[in-house]
Amino acid sequence: MSAPAVRAPRQVRPHTYLAYGITDLFGSGAMAVIGGWILFFYTSFCGLSAVEATSIFAIARILDAVGGTFIGHVSDTIGNSRLARRFGRRRMFLLFSLPLMPSFALMWVSGQTYLYYLATYVFFEIVYAAVLIPYETLAAEMSDDYRTRARFAGARILTGQAAVFLASVLPRFITGGTRDATADTFLLMGGIFTLIFIGAILTTYLFTWERERRPEDALVPAPAPFGPMQIFRNIALTLRIRAFRLHLGMYLSGFTANDVLIAVLSYYVVFVLGANVATASTVLGVMTATQFVSAATFVHLTVRLHPGPAFQLAAAFSAIGILLMAALALPGFPAPLWWIYPVAMCAGIGRGGLVYIPWNTYNYVADVDEIVSTQRREGIFAGVMTMVRKAVGAFAVMLVGLLLEAGGFRPLAASQPHGAQLAILGALTLCPLLALALGIPIARRFRLNEHTHSMLMAEIARFRAGDRTPPKGEAAAVVGDLTGQPPAKLWAGQLEVPGAAPVYREGTAAAV
Repeated sequence: MSAPAVRAPRQVRPHTYLAYGITDLFGSGAMAVIGGWILFFYTSFCGLSAVEATSIFAIARILDAVGGTFIGHVSDTIGNSRLARRFGRRRMFLLFSLPLMPSFALMWVSGQTYLYYLATYVFFEIVYAAVLIPYETLAAEMSDDYRTRARFAGARILTGQAAVFLASVLPRFITGGTRDATADTFLLMGGIFTLIFIGAILTTYLFTWERERRPEDALVPAPAPFGPMQIFRNIALTLRIRAFRLHLGMYLSGFTANDVLIAVLSYYVVFVLGANVATASTVLGVMTATQFVSAATFVHLTVRLHPGPAFQLAAAFSAIGILLMAALALPGFPAPLWWIYPVAMCAGIGRGGLVYIPWNTYNYVADVDEIVSTQRREGIFAGVMTMVRKAVGAFAVMLVGLLLEAGGFRPLAASQPHGAQLAILGALTLCPLLALALGIPIARRFRLNEHTHSMLMAEIARFRAGDRTPPKGEAAAVVGDLTGQPPAKLWAGQLEVPGAAPVYREGTAAAV
C-alpha cells in the first residue's frame, strides 16, 4: 500500500503572524506583571518579608522546572494519541488551559498566608509552562523558512512588548495617577489580564497549525517514555548540540539580567529615588514602550548583523542604562527625577534586543538537532530552556531577597534605611551586569545565521532523500560548528563515514 500523500504546506499570511504572536500577551504579559510587581505586592501589601517573598519565586520555579521538562517531552511524544489527532499535539495544551486562567487573578488577593501565596504561585507557574512550552514550538511547526520564522519571532515579541507596556502602566491608570496604589489595584490588574489571556490563547489555537507528518517519519524511532531519569536524559540530549549550548548561554545571560532589573526597579524608584508607585509605573511604561520599538528594530538587525553581534549590541545598551541608573542615586549627583526617563529608555533599547534575539534563535536549534538525531524535538528543547532559565532565575531572584534582607529591608514600611537602599542598588547593578558580562563572549562564538541555516537545511534535505555521504567542504565546517559532533554521529550514525562502522537501529531507515 502506498504511503498517504502529504498535503502542500499551508501559506503563512499576515494574519497568521498576528494569530501566532498574540499568545505572548500571556507569555510576556504574565511575566511582566509578576516580575515587575509581585515582590513589591508581597512585601508592601501582604506583610511577607523579602526572604519569604523571594522564596516563593525560588520554590515555584524549581518545581516548575521539572514540570516544564515533562510537558515538553509529552508534547513531542503524544502525536499518535486520539486527543492529539483531534486538537493537535502542541495546540491541545493551549485549549485545555483556558479554564485555568483565573488562577492568575487569585495570586493578587491580599491578607492571606504564606502558604496561600506559595500555592497560588506554584499552580499558575504550572499553567504557564503548560501553555508556553508547546506554544514556543509552533513557529518551527508552521514553517521551515529562516525569514518566516524570524518574522514569527518578531510578531511574538512585539505583541508581548505591548503586554509588558500595559503591565507597566496599568497601576497608574487604575489609580488615576492621583493617589498611591492599594491591594485592590493589583487584584483588578490581575482580573483584567486574565480576560486578555483567555482571548489571546483562544485566538492562537484557532488560527495556527502544526507540521504535517511525512511518510518517512514512521521510520524514526519514538522517543523513550518519560521516567524519573528522563529529565537528565533530555538535558544531555540538548546540551550535546553546540549551537544550543551557546544559545542557552545568551538566553540565560539576557533574561537573568532582565528578570533581576525588572524585579528591583520598583524598589529603586520608590525607596532609592523617593518617588511613588505611580512614578514607578510610568518609568516601567517608558522602558517597555522603548522595548517595543527596540524589539521591532532588532527583528531587522538580527537578520542583517546576525544574532551574535546583535546580542552584543543589545547587551551594551542595557549595561549603559543600568550604570546610569546607579549614577542617578549617587549622593550629590545633580540630576532631577525626570532624568530617570531617558535612562530607562536607554535600558529599554537593550532589553528589547535581549528579549527578541534568544526567541528568534530558538526557532532554529531543533533543526540542528534533527541532523544529529533525525527527530523533531522542539518540545524537549523548549522544556530544557524553561527548566534551566527558571532554575537560574529562581537563584538570582532569591539572591535579591537575601541582599535586601541583609540590608535591613522592612516590609510594609513607607521608607527604607540606608543599608536597604544600598542593597537595592547592589541588586540593580551587580547581578544584571555580571550576567551580561558572561553572555557577551558567548555571543561572539554563536554562528547560527541565515547563511549557515540554509546550508544546514540543504544537508537535512539530502539525508532525507536517502543520500548517506557526509557533508563536504564548507557544509562540513558549518554542520560541525553548529552541532559540535563528528560526521559519524550525524543522522543517527547512519552516514557512510570511511573507517567508521555503520550503526543500524531497529525501526530506523538504515535498518529497513
